[in-house]
Amino acid sequence: MPLQGPKATSITAPPLKSRIPTRRPRRYISRPAVSEKRLSLMSQDKVRYEMNLHSALAENLLPNPADEGRIRQHAVDIGKSVYRPISTPQQIEDALDVLLNKANQIGDPFEQSFFVMVHLPYLQPFADINKRTSRLAANIPLFRANLCPLTFLDVPEQAYSRATLGVYEMSRVELLRDLYVWAYERSTQEYLAIKQDLAEPDPLRLAWRDFIKQTIRDVITHPELEPLSCIQRAVAERVPVGEQASVQALTVEELRRLHEGVLARYGLRPSEHTAWKAVHGH
Repeated sequence: MPLQGPKATSITAPPLKSRIPTRRPRRYISRPAVSEKRLSLMSQDKVRYEMNLHSALAENLLPNPADEGRIRQHAVDIGKSVYRPISTPQQIEDALDVLLNKANQIGDPFEQSFFVMVHLPYLQPFADINKRTSRLAANIPLFRANLCPLTFLDVPEQAYSRATLGVYEMSRVELLRDLYVWAYERSTQEYLAIKQDLAEPDPLRLAWRDFIKQTIRDVITHPELEPLSCIQRAVAERVPVGEQASVQALTVEELRRLHEGVLARYGLRPSEHTAWKAVHGH
């Protein structure tokens, strides 16, 4: 059942076109039984997540700092529109709860993403920054599915404004749907171009990066110890035999490349680095 606005408007997102899958969500009739208390807690968690998302985006941007991450407490007007969202805080919170539960039942990540981008601005659950919150929230299903993120950096502002007005005024999502498809295809092209320019990360370095950082820190903060012996001891204690030689080589390489510009990476102070160089040179 689509969400209902105060003017008896109704939005139901149509299947997305172009390269976006058109699979419709199942009804999940045979869901495992969940207690009412558990359902209530799950709903509260979803609402809190959106509130924290809004708080992060709205920090120092609202006239009233108390509105950051808080359900809207007053009526709002939509620029260039006669649409008026519901204004009672409890109704807004209930509608947001329904919206997030509906979104959670959509299996297709693109449809779930588009659903959020349509309905959050339509509900206007926060005092401001609703569209920005919806665009960021629309990426969450894509991240979960390990898909390319959606960016609106190059989307013409007027085109986006008209698309959202089509939702507010006429309950029509076609223009916003086409804009979503265009923006996503452009995002994937930019992502692929950037990915081609990046070197493939070393999987061993990634797997042991925390160990390497901690070992470098231990070496620098204990200048009285011989660096190579310190590294060998740490590797022997924590690294499997088959990877010890490679991890030790990576750690030694990191130590040799250490300079003032990367000290924060290891949680080191310049004075600690200077004291270590005074003993061992570098």
